[in-house]
Amino acid sequence: MIIIYGIKERLNPIKTELSDVIHRCMQTVLGLPEDKRAHRFIPMDKDDFYYPGGRTDAYTVIEIHMMSGRQVDTQKQLIKTLFQEIETRLFISPSDIEITIHEQAPYQWGFRGMTGDEARDLNYKVNV
Repeated sequence: MIIIYGIKERLNPIKTELSDVIHRCMQTVLGLPEDKRAHRFIPMDKDDFYYPGGRTDAYTVIEIHMMSGRQVDTQKQLIKTLFQEIETRLFISPSDIEITIHEQAPYQWGFRGMTGDEARDLNYKVNV
């Protein structure tokens, strides 16, 4: 699950393309299938979105929630790939992007009526 925050005037016009870029990165680096897209966009009023100095109104926060199991190098590759692809495709500077990865144990996930550690039919690997 991915949650994306930004100033609504900047985020709304690029939501579809940003979702596509993020999903391609998730497919390329983590091997997620095409139908495994779970993105939530939170467009915010500028008055409600405080961000660090040296950033522009394009400042965007991307929170990635996933089951634990990905190696450190894989997670670092995902972050670097996101920075590169977002800059190349959407012209947003890496200094205007903040990415955090939140990992939870599989038993802390619930989907399709079961917990993540009970799922045996995932069509992608968690331990990459």
